[in-house]
Amino acid sequence: NWMLSKIARVAKPSQLRFFSQAANEPDFLEQVGMYFDEAAKHTEIPEDVLNIIRKPNVTIKFNLPLKRDNGKFESIEAYRCQHSHHRLPCKGGIRYAEDVNANEVEALASLMTFKMSLTDVPFGGGKGGVKFNPREYSMAENERITRRFAMELAKKGFLGPSVDVPAPDMATGGKQMAWMVDTFKVLYGEKDVNNFGCVTGKPMSCGGIDGRPEATGLGVFYGIRTLLDYEPFCKHYNFTPGVRGKTVIIQGYGNVGSWAARFFENAGSKITGIVEWNCGIYDKKGIDVETAIKYFEEKGTFKGFKCEKYIEGGAEAQKIMEEDCDILLPCATEKSINLSNADKIKARIIGEGANGPTTYDAQKIFDKKGSVVVPDLLLNSGGVTVSYFEWLKNIQHVRLGRLIKGWEQKSANQILDVLKTPYSTEKMQDVIKGPSEKDIVYTALDDTMSKASIETFLLAKEKGVSMRVAGYIIAISKVAFCYRDAGITIQTAQSEILKQTLQQKKK
Repeated sequence: NWMLSKIARVAKPSQLRFFSQAANEPDFLEQVGMYFDEAAKHTEIPEDVLNIIRKPNVTIKFNLPLKRDNGKFESIEAYRCQHSHHRLPCKGGIRYAEDVNANEVEALASLMTFKMSLTDVPFGGGKGGVKFNPREYSMAENERITRRFAMELAKKGFLGPSVDVPAPDMATGGKQMAWMVDTFKVLYGEKDVNNFGCVTGKPMSCGGIDGRPEATGLGVFYGIRTLLDYEPFCKHYNFTPGVRGKTVIIQGYGNVGSWAARFFENAGSKITGIVEWNCGIYDKKGIDVETAIKYFEEKGTFKGFKCEKYIEGGAEAQKIMEEDCDILLPCATEKSINLSNADKIKARIIGEGANGPTTYDAQKIFDKKGSVVVPDLLLNSGGVTVSYFEWLKNIQHVRLGRLIKGWEQKSANQILDVLKTPYSTEKMQDVIKGPSEKDIVYTALDDTMSKASIETFLLAKEKGVSMRVAGYIIAISKVAFCYRDAGITIQTAQSEILKQTLQQKKK
């Protein structure tokens, strides 16, 4: 089905897992805990509070009944984890994959908490998954699974603009989010005027926001560009400033990787390598990004693509990550850089576009080598940041910039009249035009990523730790500050009140 193939383009779950060769290393949830514990040592947060921050608040598992197109029935496992309620709603993607499990969902949900805390997005972390391969089911079957999943989440209090707001993740996209918001609207639309805010990552026609599809890849670019434009960072790690002229290899050419490639190329970087699930290409002279995207979308492979080197097979293609380059962007899946390949990777900067692509042991290897890992909880946060903007748009019921664009344009006209500057008509229109929604999204995302990147680097330098550990320190501390100021004893207080009420009734 052509449309389903386009929808699932962001990731092919069972196939992307070929990237991971870290079978003997701790699982994803354990590694998040290891990073958490390492960072916690650098804080003064009491252990009992750290325990509350560390553990997921609630994880549910349930089964979705499905009637296949052939009339047979199946039962499909589904999960949703709400890691932290220190802020509401909870926020995190929905992934479709055959190997989804509770551990993975809880790890990703906890990572969402820390990711949003680091970038000051006021949500608690969440994550969900449905255990199936969407490419093995028809479009109608995918729709039935998605709508039933949304219905069950809503019934259980795990879907709604004020409680839990999912978004796309592996093998999901705008179409799935449109089905989910439509299901929620049918069930609760007359009771909740903010119903379009129950999910993000929607198509524009369903309350989406301009700039969301490219947001994660753009966030990857903004984060690394900010650091390489920041003199103290370049001096500390002995880098030449700027992204212009830097060579970049990208692992995973889906939504995140392909958009990141576009932005780096537009800024003057050279894309020299691309690794996909079934093959890879390398050319030290550079690869044209748009040509590569179109070629792979049409043929499903890079075989026959004009380049210096073509490698068949996903496992073999991983070796392209070991080629000489300045920046490596792992944008595929968890644990793709591990003990089997970390010491062979020559890139000085590893920018994590995926969630958890570098294992704990691989991180230690990079630390010893002097390579800088810009971590996922910082660099991968562009998507959820723009999801926050979309959520704001939905609950405010107005497109970003709609109320100010005309006024700003009028003000600019008045300034030009006063200055009487001899601008050309084309230049004048560029000066006076108000901001579009995409202008606002890009500017706000740039500001968010720049602030968080500099903050993380400065703490890493001050503490003498990796940027990952620094990011966790900042994130954990912000959650702890919220608990400190708001308190975490409301359930105990309610229990005490109930106990006193029962005693009074007995009297």
